[in-house]
Amino acid sequence: MASLGEEMISSPAHLDGVAYLYGHPLLNSLSPPLHHTIYTALGLNWAQLPLSVSDISSPTYPPPYTLSPPIEKFLASIKSNGKFVGSSVTMPWKVSIMPHLDDLTEQAKQIGACNTIFLRKEDDRNVFVGTNTDCVGIREALLQNNLDGSSGNESFRDRPALIIGGGGTARAAIYTLRKWLGCSKIYIVNRDREEVEAILKEDTGRVYDGFKAEILYIGELDQVDELEPVAAIVSGIPDYPPKTAEEIKTRAIIQAVLNKPSGGSQKKGLLLEMCYHPRPWTQIAELAEKAGWKVIPGTEALIWQGLEQARLWTGKDITTRPELVQLVKDVVARKIEERAGGKATS
Repeated sequence: MASLGEEMISSPAHLDGVAYLYGHPLLNSLSPPLHHTIYTALGLNWAQLPLSVSDISSPTYPPPYTLSPPIEKFLASIKSNGKFVGSSVTMPWKVSIMPHLDDLTEQAKQIGACNTIFLRKEDDRNVFVGTNTDCVGIREALLQNNLDGSSGNESFRDRPALIIGGGGTARAAIYTLRKWLGCSKIYIVNRDREEVEAILKEDTGRVYDGFKAEILYIGELDQVDELEPVAAIVSGIPDYPPKTAEEIKTRAIIQAVLNKPSGGSQKKGLLLEMCYHPRPWTQIAELAEKAGWKVIPGTEALIWQGLEQARLWTGKDITTRPELVQLVKDVVARKIEERAGGKATS
């Protein structure tokens, strides 16, 4: 296996700017082609480079499993690299990298995870700032696909929402549903109650501008009857068939929520399926569509969070250029189609 030292953090001489994708495994990431599309359209001689090397000794993941350099070596390399423009940060570093950065945005602090590093100039020096653009991806995926055709939050404000899962996606979704969508309550369905308890414990010390929607754990099927109809669901779990007793019970709760009458003249809402690997159409997406929900694939959130990263790194707001947004969507859709067809992808 190649060394995990600085030699793997390359900065090709032919490039003017280098962004990185830091974490592992990176075998299925759509981030590099997404950013390549943007850089090419903007006439930038930049690239996003995945930072990982193959570890063929690991039996725990279909080979080749990948590993990325330690935080200290990664940060030392980018801080000495005059071409560095920014970095995506994925698992397992989203939380552990935070204390090592110069500053954190409100999003990173409130969500408790960093998925993006960008540079801020202060007194002729670079400040390495951590933020979280996953929340922007979730926000825009929901608002851009609103049932009423608007891009406002009227469909969500003062109505409950539901989150499936208890990890990093759940935390980003909580921030989004509170701060930007104005939801009244946030229900969480998850197979592991302890993960939700951790979220609740973290949440006690947080202060939000405006209303702080209550988080409620839904762990039993009979609780569904008492729930108010939800306007939006964010699903952040892998697409595996339920096997354990807790997984089977959780799936039954999800089905009950999806099939619950919306009440009055209200339509069923939106379900954002954040899982898009190995394919964007998951079992939960199938259940939601059959129950009358509008399903939004997770690639939508991927795209919008990537556009926010590009804004931070290039200084250009890509969202003001509809033709470029559509080009990025087309590239991501093509990559997904290639993957589903079993073809090799980058």
